[in-house]
Amino acid sequence: MQTDKIGTHSGSFHCDEALACYMLRLLPKYKDAEVVRTRDKEVLASLPIIVDVGAVYEPENGRFDHHQRGFMQTFTPEYKTKLSTAGLIYKHFGEDVIRQIVPGVGDEDLAIIYKKVYDSFIEALDGIDNGILQYPEDIEPAYRINTDLSARVGRLNPNWNEKGDIDMAARFAAAMELAGSEFVQAVEFVAKAWIPARKLVQTSMEERMTVHESGEIVLLKEFTLWKKHIKALEEEMKVDAPIKYVLYQDTAGKWRVQCVPTEQAFVSRLPLPEEWRGIRDQALSDLTGIPGCIFVHAGGFIGGNATFEGVLEMASRSLLASKAEGESQPK
Repeated sequence: MQTDKIGTHSGSFHCDEALACYMLRLLPKYKDAEVVRTRDKEVLASLPIIVDVGAVYEPENGRFDHHQRGFMQTFTPEYKTKLSTAGLIYKHFGEDVIRQIVPGVGDEDLAIIYKKVYDSFIEALDGIDNGILQYPEDIEPAYRINTDLSARVGRLNPNWNEKGDIDMAARFAAAMELAGSEFVQAVEFVAKAWIPARKLVQTSMEERMTVHESGEIVLLKEFTLWKKHIKALEEEMKVDAPIKYVLYQDTAGKWRVQCVPTEQAFVSRLPLPEEWRGIRDQALSDLTGIPGCIFVHAGGFIGGNATFEGVLEMASRSLLASKAEGESQPK
């Protein structure tokens, strides 16, 4: 058997096998491997690993196809999306691939990155390649998305009416680089930005009772990607009263109070009071009786004050007003 080659099918290519080949070549074993694109069964049989071709899923023998009848592999039993070749290679080699991108990563962070990158990057490629809709087919989408990674990789294939000598090896190499570079960006984002943000938000949530007795106001000592973590951490930490407001300092040194959104990103769990919305500066301070007010957005999802004490008071007043009115807010 050849030890320095990766096999996949010839002809038109898709994002899943392009990314699968890229991921394999990040591993020391396949770093310098040639990608052989063919449908010749004898050639494929001689190769140590083949992806997206062969109608066989035998990881122990280096066979990773998903087109065969009866194939229903998912990332874990909790998932419903059937794997494409990208998902298969990621499932079996993903942790080792991540170690190449993030040298020295610890086991705990590795497990978090492995799952998060599947959720936020790989699963969509699996779904698209397998023709799985994001929503029930009887719902007419308001618009079409044709700029996703799978579509952009697909456009690297020759157009139907392109003539002449077309270098498909170069086209596939470009597809690998496009898919692979975005994959690496996704891994690095989770490792270098998403996880540090999660740790910062977790610490802030653990200390929330020192900010306000309700436990529903969180103070960020440093602004970060908090929206991506609040809900998950509430569940992990078994928070009884959902967080309503997050306080943080902006780049100008002023302070913001921002409402935590519901599962619907543009809907707040508890918007700032309606009568404050759209009012600014001294007029807002006169209305609220809180010094230093800068603004409350017309949508009620964010407000500003010159001081920490000011935004804390804005958040506290909002909580008190909602409890006085007996409002039940969405989680």
